[in-house]
Amino acid sequence: MKKILVTGATGFIGNPLCKALTKSGRSVYGAVRSVSSSLIKKSEVEYVSVGDISSKTNWKDILAGIDCVIHCAGRAHKMSKNQDFDLYNLINKEGTRNLAEQAAEAGVKRFIFLSSIKVNGETTNNKFNKINVDNQIKNIFSHTDIPNPIDAYSISKFEAEKILKNISTKTGLEVVVLRLPLVYGYSAPANLKRLIKIISTGLPLPFSLVNNKRSLIGIDNLLNVIARCIDHPAAKNKTFLVSDDKDLSTPDLIKLIATAMGRSIHLFPVPISWLKFFGFLIGRQSDIDRLTGSLQVDIEYTKKILDWKPSVSVYDGIRRMFNC
Repeated sequence: MKKILVTGATGFIGNPLCKALTKSGRSVYGAVRSVSSSLIKKSEVEYVSVGDISSKTNWKDILAGIDCVIHCAGRAHKMSKNQDFDLYNLINKEGTRNLAEQAAEAGVKRFIFLSSIKVNGETTNNKFNKINVDNQIKNIFSHTDIPNPIDAYSISKFEAEKILKNISTKTGLEVVVLRLPLVYGYSAPANLKRLIKIISTGLPLPFSLVNNKRSLIGIDNLLNVIARCIDHPAAKNKTFLVSDDKDLSTPDLIKLIATAMGRSIHLFPVPISWLKFFGFLIGRQSDIDRLTGSLQVDIEYTKKILDWKPSVSVYDGIRRMFNC
């Protein structure tokens, strides 16, 4: 496919994705809220203004001649108890429905949707569903899991996935869903940005007793698998889980980041129960749960169907965060 529309084209994922696709010889159209002169200066991407994405966004002229839509835009997950279900539904659910329906009508062949591993659930701490080669039970999310979204964000993503499947059945639009774990890379936002800021202070951190495992995916590996999904015939109407294929504990991640930043870090022992109680007291319980809990994904299906494997190790990926 030659003509690609990327939504959220100036975002953490959309921006490097547009650059990577133009280097591969594709014509790339980047959908943004508004186009400024600084945005289009010396850019090979043709940016188009769409305003805020909702159920009323008019995509008709933009979609003319497009072969593939990569839908990166959406309302991101917010660590807040006061979640706006209506806003998540408007942008992530109805906004996706509107775009996909107009894409199908315009004759777009393939629609790639960036979803979230949170559709599978919040944690694999108590999940037992995979036996490894040593016949040991492994806690891990799989593409065959029954979805278990819990918060407004993950529910809106799952609802969007179901809508896309229905549109595909009715119209023949090829849909590819990628459920992403934590994505890291240069200018990573949200939780990882906060963790990096804490590490940069050089203060000792109370996580040496944490023995969890979390799957991550570096931006380079994510861009690579997205590009794979544009043309690969076997990707049609599939849902893929993705990662770097190397899970890390929170202490390991902290040490890798500190090393990449050229800083020393000291971790000291505090019982997990104490950390969780402290998180409860200061209203950061979900943050502590993430730092101490596990979330692992199985990408064997993805590797097999797409004939793909991550090309950048998590160790090199973390280093690249600070060498861009």
